[in-house]
Amino acid sequence: MTNLINALGTSLWMSFAMFWEILWPLILGFGISAIVQAVVSKKEMVKLMGDDRPKTLLVACGLGAASSSCSYAAVAIARSLFKKGANFTAAMAFELASTNLVVELGVILVVLMGWRFAAAEFAGGVLMVGVLAILFRRFLSNQLVPAARAQAEKGIAGKMEGHAEMDMSLSEGTVWQRIVSPKGRTAISHYFVMDWASVWKDIALGLLLAGAAATWISTSAWNGLFFSAHPVAAKIWGPFIGPLVSVVSFVCSVGNVPLAAVLWNGGISFGGVIAFIYADLIIIPILNIYRKYYGKRMAAFLFVTFYAAMAVAALVIELVFQALGLIPSERNAQVAPTTITFNYTTILNIIFLGIAAVLIVRFLRTGGPAMLRMMDRPMANSAAHAHAGHHHRKPG
Repeated sequence: MTNLINALGTSLWMSFAMFWEILWPLILGFGISAIVQAVVSKKEMVKLMGDDRPKTLLVACGLGAASSSCSYAAVAIARSLFKKGANFTAAMAFELASTNLVVELGVILVVLMGWRFAAAEFAGGVLMVGVLAILFRRFLSNQLVPAARAQAEKGIAGKMEGHAEMDMSLSEGTVWQRIVSPKGRTAISHYFVMDWASVWKDIALGLLLAGAAATWISTSAWNGLFFSAHPVAAKIWGPFIGPLVSVVSFVCSVGNVPLAAVLWNGGISFGGVIAFIYADLIIIPILNIYRKYYGKRMAAFLFVTFYAAMAVAALVIELVFQALGLIPSERNAQVAPTTITFNYTTILNIIFLGIAAVLIVRFLRTGGPAMLRMMDRPMANSAAHAHAGHHHRKPG
């Protein structure tokens, strides 16, 4: 019994220590995302995503990268854009970029695992969208998209419906004027808090799973699963087993990075880590949402094509980074510090917690709690825009 309590204590400590390590990057990333969302409207996004040309898909990736990192919100926003007229392939490119090319993900990867993983994540993310576009052009039938659109028009609820419909962005003045204006600062505070509210459960689950996995699953068990004793087989197997581990872990968004660090230390290949991180959009709860949004056939199609694109992109990245000599030789990802000391991490956490506090106070003083309650409720565009407009008329 004592050993069990000690192990549980160790697991919980590791979870908290990992959270402490990634706290300031999370605040920074969500802050940047909130600023961008405040100056780029969803209406403008639809206009820029009308087809599946390479240029359009790159624009969709850029817009997604500037959006929320919550997987559920990304899926809901993608359907909203699709319903409003965006091309389906472009909407899916936006969705992939919304969770795999966002700033906060890159910063956390650098902090926990190193810049090589962040570089691989971003390069592979663009490649993954390209592979997906090819698969869609080859296998997406003319009947499947209209059927998916008809299903999407039914408006069956998934998650984060209200968040997907809300548009608090400003269009008057220069970008800087929008950011520093009272309305802009209010919109930034609302996006910041709502993005946090949409992902905190995933982050907490990911940290708890990572702490448990690091404590209770032995290195030899991980090595056996990932074929670590067979380097060639491991390189091929990693990109295919990585997404499957993600699917059954139920962790999405940036919450899967701590667990990715544990998997890397446990022997999964470089490409396997990247594929694992990509797969937050094919976990079981989100597959069920695809079924509600687009129908069973499209949900199955998205699972197969997403999985193939993730695995292929990760395998290519593995080979390219190996050829360039960029794959780390040591498996020493920063899973969790043994103690929390007054170092640069603590100083940055204090600074960014202060910034977060300022944004939260503004959120509370400008009608934020009411909007937060609407975040997971379906609502018509007109209601969302009217509410957003009312919100923007509040005094600065």
